[in-house]
Amino acid sequence: MIRILLADDEHLIRDAIAGLLDLVDDFEVVGQAASGDEAIATALGLRPDVALLDLQMPGPDGIEVARRLATELPDCRCVIVTSHGRPGYLKSALAAGVRGFLPKTVSSRTLAHVVRKVASGGRYVDPELAAEAIGAGDSPLTPRETDVLALARDGAPIDEIAQRVSLSRGTVRNYLAAAIAKLGAANRHEAARIAAKHGWI
Repeated sequence: MIRILLADDEHLIRDAIAGLLDLVDDFEVVGQAASGDEAIATALGLRPDVALLDLQMPGPDGIEVARRLATELPDCRCVIVTSHGRPGYLKSALAAGVRGFLPKTVSSRTLAHVVRKVASGGRYVDPELAAEAIGAGDSPLTPRETDVLALARDGAPIDEIAQRVSLSRGTVRNYLAAAIAKLGAANRHEAARIAAKHGWI
């Protein structure tokens, strides 16, 4: 049996994935978590074979959870399952020791294949995301700067961005200022356009 931990703050998605995985004979969902801190604590307590991690969660994000588990629970292999499959995230995830990276749009058959492959020591990166990452070049932005800039591109005000990424207004302003400076932009809207043009958000 492959013992699986699921971490996603969206309860409906987490329950749906758990239901699909429970239908597979050689899978057992041993734990679920709704935040990065809960994912780390649950993983250390249950010692699963594979952790399926959402990228954006309250507290430590999926990449930081994977980084922590690579050190504290190296036998647990981590897979990021995300709706935010930007090239910068993929590169950060691989650097953190993530063994799989795929969008939430994959089929249940592909997800099962990836879980088995990663559990047996292999790796899997969604081919389309891999191609985008190769073409995008290295982003100068940190994952959090990328998050807030992507939301700014959609026109969200500071208060809404802060709420959606679970940060204070001041911290969001600091991340936006850093991103604007790194990209040599005049404002956050221009910074978002530059980052989008390069495939970084």
